[in-house]
Amino acid sequence: MVSKAKSIALYGLEGILIEVEADVFKGEERFDIVGLPDTAVKESKERVHSAIKNTTGSFPYTTITVNLAPADVKKEGAYLDLPIAVTILRAVNNKLIRDIGSTVFIGELSLEGRLRPVSGILPIVLFAKKQGLKRIVLPSENAKEASLVSGVEIIPVGSLKEVIEYLSGADIDPYPFTQFNPAEHGEYVNDLKYVKGQAVAKRALEVAVSGGHNMIMVGAPGSGKTMLAKCIPSIIPDMTFDEALETTAIYSVYGTLDKAEGVISKRPFVTPHHTSTNVAMVGGGSNSKPGLVSLAHNGVLYLDEMPEYTRQTLECLRQPLEDGVITVSRAKATIKYPADFMLVASMNPCPCGNYGSTTAECKCTDTQIRKYKAKISGPLLDRIDIQIHVDNVLYDDLVKENLEESSEAVRKRVNKARLIQRERFLGEGITCNAQMREKHLIKYCSLSKEDEQLLKRSFEVLGFSARARSRILKVARTIADLDYSDNIETKHLLEAIGYRNSDIDK
Repeated sequence: MVSKAKSIALYGLEGILIEVEADVFKGEERFDIVGLPDTAVKESKERVHSAIKNTTGSFPYTTITVNLAPADVKKEGAYLDLPIAVTILRAVNNKLIRDIGSTVFIGELSLEGRLRPVSGILPIVLFAKKQGLKRIVLPSENAKEASLVSGVEIIPVGSLKEVIEYLSGADIDPYPFTQFNPAEHGEYVNDLKYVKGQAVAKRALEVAVSGGHNMIMVGAPGSGKTMLAKCIPSIIPDMTFDEALETTAIYSVYGTLDKAEGVISKRPFVTPHHTSTNVAMVGGGSNSKPGLVSLAHNGVLYLDEMPEYTRQTLECLRQPLEDGVITVSRAKATIKYPADFMLVASMNPCPCGNYGSTTAECKCTDTQIRKYKAKISGPLLDRIDIQIHVDNVLYDDLVKENLEESSEAVRKRVNKARLIQRERFLGEGITCNAQMREKHLIKYCSLSKEDEQLLKRSFEVLGFSARARSRILKVARTIADLDYSDNIETKHLLEAIGYRNSDIDK
């Protein structure tokens, strides 16, 4: 007798509907799985065999053939244990009468029949909803993550025994829909109120975060670059529900999602070590998993001491910085992952850090300085909207007892600016100024004739590229939003031009 059940496989963040078929008939004792299973799927035979035997007390010692359709698609992982077990049980037990035509089964089985959680549940549920499937039977530990999606009934189960009872007609209460709430902001260890001085850098940081602009800070060691960067999580805008779903799906596939929380409610702040490989940065490997740039999606990727990364690794950032996605091409598959992040970087002006200092002598040669700066290519630097120097803090500023403006006050302004942008771009497919394309610049970043001439003179004198002009307009639009101005004024444009420091790559 042949029985069938539905499951879903993931390729990147995209789902593929899998039909699991089991044919059980009298013959020699055999258990075969066909349909391009990988090693983990092949090993399902042993887990399913023990789980069924330890749950029901017996296993059908006959010829069992399990087919995973479509047969030309590679199946990877242990999530198919449950649907394989369900099809075998339904083939030999006519009491499992529940209609499962619109039900998806996902879960890994232990030898004693318990269900273990699996990765990638959120994108699986989103795909199931897109396909019009009504319910998903999955491990209880995955239920909270799955419950973020409305319109799909989530049936949490803890063991194969519960699944058998459910298939026999017993009711299991669906897991309730979880309403998303942005993470609450508590006391931050790194708060702008503790950063003394650095008014220009703080302003640039506020502008960058408000519009999602890329930013690089250049300054001597100890000037506060890293401290400023670490304050970003305290002023970054709240996540929207759609952004939380996108980010949670990536972490779910990556396998690092906290099952108890079930959702990423804070924007990621990812800080790769400078020894990170290209694959670690952009993703790939044998399982084509997302990389660090995707883990930073809707958040921040911070590169401390940027020239210490290999040039090849830095060049890998050019595509996601421009397109907001990363394409991972390997022999087995080509997968796209979202990678729309805000790049924040810091660097010294030279290897010793004292170039241009009025208090310390630089011991680097011209060749060493050029080689150091050459780690960051012109095309990559051109994609960084805000480029500023961070000067050393005066001693008198360091010993001031009064605290500076708090991150909470700055975050309120950032949230208001982001709200303006979300309302402006409603229906445009983008959410912040940094994501604007040329058609948006024409529509939302018009300049007066005088300001156009001002930008033209800056373009000619400072040698800006066409890309630099676009990014100046985006930053100017953000500064205008912080000023609650409908139009970009001269003061907004001048400030934006001032953030393009052309000396960094010279």
